[in-house]
Amino acid sequence: MEIEKQPSNKLNLFGLLLGLLVSSLNQTITVTAMTTTVQELGGISLFGWTLSIYMLMSTASIPIYGKLADLYGRKSTYLLGMVLFLLGSSLCGMAGNMTHLIVFRGIQGLGASSMLPVALAIVGDLFPPERRDKPQSMLVSVFGLASILGPALGGFLTELVSWHWLFFVNLPFGVSAVCLLAIGHRENRIKHKLIIDWPGAITLCGSVIAILLA
Repeated sequence: MEIEKQPSNKLNLFGLLLGLLVSSLNQTITVTAMTTTVQELGGISLFGWTLSIYMLMSTASIPIYGKLADLYGRKSTYLLGMVLFLLGSSLCGMAGNMTHLIVFRGIQGLGASSMLPVALAIVGDLFPPERRDKPQSMLVSVFGLASILGPALGGFLTELVSWHWLFFVNLPFGVSAVCLLAIGHRENRIKHKLIIDWPGAITLCGSVIAILLA
């Protein structure tokens, strides 16, 4: 019961919620406003890939993050995913053509895939079993909030500012989430024998991508 009473738990939970909101909003914002982006960058034939590559990379890499979280800790794995997501967001906002945008969206998806599973694992570490239902439900409810706010925010940014801000808007909130978790979360590191089946991981990712493409 002691871990649940730590004053930093609320700070950690807020950081997790903020990070998950940013990553989920990114999907609903871009879906409604990507047409304008494609028109400015050209390459309408590649339009589908701007959305598909994000889903492909995020789906294929989820099992890898689970293994990394066991080896290196939940906090480090979550922060790694968040940094990759923010890097991808920055690059997407500066993309000069469709090819670059697709590649950078892949980096975004690669980072975003760590958010929900690792966040749920962190909640499991912070709270005892009888107290986990509320914070876990809060994490999942973020997706409902994103589905409401995303389309309106995407249209607002595209019409009144620029499509670049579809991605740049992630940065201040994402950096805040990283700082909150980096400062507030303290986890007990358990040393594991470093065993990563890289050929298996690559095969798994390739198989998942092939199935999703089919």
